[in-house]
Amino acid sequence: MATICGVIPVLGVRQVPSFPFIDVQRSCPNASHLHSKDINEDRYPFGIVKQSSKENISQRCRRASIKCYKKNSDSSCDQEKNDVSQATLIWRAIKLPIYTVAAVPLTVASAAAYLQTGQFLARRYLGLLISSIFIITWLNLSNDVYDFDTGADKNKKESVVNIFGSRTGSLVAANLLLAFGSAGLVWVASVSGNVRSLLLLFCAVMCGYVYQCPPFRLSYQGLGEPLCFAAFGPFATTAFYLMQITSSNVGYPCPVTRTVLSASILVGCTTTLILFCSHFHQVEGDRAVGKLSPLVRIGQKAGSEIVKIAIVALYCALFVLSIANAVPLTSSVLCALTIPLGNMVVRYVEKNYHDNEKIFMAKYYCVRLHALFGMALAAGLVAARRYGTYTPRSIFP
Repeated sequence: MATICGVIPVLGVRQVPSFPFIDVQRSCPNASHLHSKDINEDRYPFGIVKQSSKENISQRCRRASIKCYKKNSDSSCDQEKNDVSQATLIWRAIKLPIYTVAAVPLTVASAAAYLQTGQFLARRYLGLLISSIFIITWLNLSNDVYDFDTGADKNKKESVVNIFGSRTGSLVAANLLLAFGSAGLVWVASVSGNVRSLLLLFCAVMCGYVYQCPPFRLSYQGLGEPLCFAAFGPFATTAFYLMQITSSNVGYPCPVTRTVLSASILVGCTTTLILFCSHFHQVEGDRAVGKLSPLVRIGQKAGSEIVKIAIVALYCALFVLSIANAVPLTSSVLCALTIPLGNMVVRYVEKNYHDNEKIFMAKYYCVRLHALFGMALAAGLVAARRYGTYTPRSIFP
C-alpha cells in the first residue's frame, strides 16, 4: 500500500482521499444508515469521489453519528441510574444521618435538665445515647423485614434484606439490638431511680412497635406520623430529661417543666417531618401493596404544600412559646438562625416532589434541619442557665 501511494503522485494522479463511509463506520459502530450504493465506484475509480458527493455523504454521516451518540448516551445514563454501587446501597441501608433522631431528643433533654439543675451527667448521657442507637437500629432493621414481607420493599435496593438476602438474619439482629437497647435503658433508669422515665420510654418503644410490626402495622393506615411525634417528642425527650434530673441530685422530686414539654413538642415536629418526607419517593410502591401513607392518600403535590405549612408552623410555634416564656429567648434566637435551612427544604420539595430520583434526598435535608434546630434549641437552654436569664416553671411535681 505504501508503494502504491508513492507511485500515484509520480503518475500525476492525486492521492486517494480517505473514504467517508469507512471513517464513519469506525466512529459510529451502529452506522447501518450508510450503504455502499451511495458511492458509485464504477464512475470514480481509485476511490476518488466528487467533492459534492463527499460533502453530502459527510453531512449524512455527521447527522447519523449524532443520533447514534445521543442514543448510546441516553442508554448509558439509564444504566447508571439503575446500577448503584454496593457501597452506596450499604451506606443508604445504614442510614447514618437518621441517627440524629437518637441524639437530638437526648441532647435537648439533657440541656433542659442542665437548665433546671446546673448539672450534666455525662455517664448517663453516653449510656442513653448507645441504648437509643440500638433502639433506632432495631426500628430500621425490623421495618425493612416487615416491609419485605408485604412487598413494599420489593424494588427498594437499599433494603437490608435485599442487600444481604437474609430475612431471618436481619430479624434476629434487630431483636438482639432491641434487647441490648432495652437493657441499657433499664440500667440508666435504675441508676436514676426514676420509674416514670422508664414508663415513658416503654411507651416510646411501643409506638415504634405498633408503627411497623404485625399484627398492628399502623403505618399502613397512615398513622406513622402521629406515632413518630409522640415517640420522639413528649415520650422520649421527657423521659431522657427525667433520667438526667432526679431527687438524688437536686434534693426534691423531679419536676416536669413547661420548658421541657415545649422543647419536646418542637423536637417531635422536626422528627416527624423526616418521616413524612421519606414517603415521597415510595408512593408508587406503597400504593401497590396497600400501604396508605399520607402521601398515598393526598398525593405528592399536596404533600409538598404540607411540608411548607409544617415548617411555617414550626417557627410560628417557636415564636409563640417564646412569647409565652415557655422557651428561653436564647433558644428562640438561635433556632431562628435555621430559618434559611427550613426555607431550602420547602423550595427543594416544591421543585422536585414529582422526581423520585431527586426527592429521595428531601429526607436528608430534613435531617439537617432537625439536627441544627435541635442543637440550637439545646445551646439556647444551656446559655439561659449560664447567664441566668431564665427560670423554668414546673407543671407536674
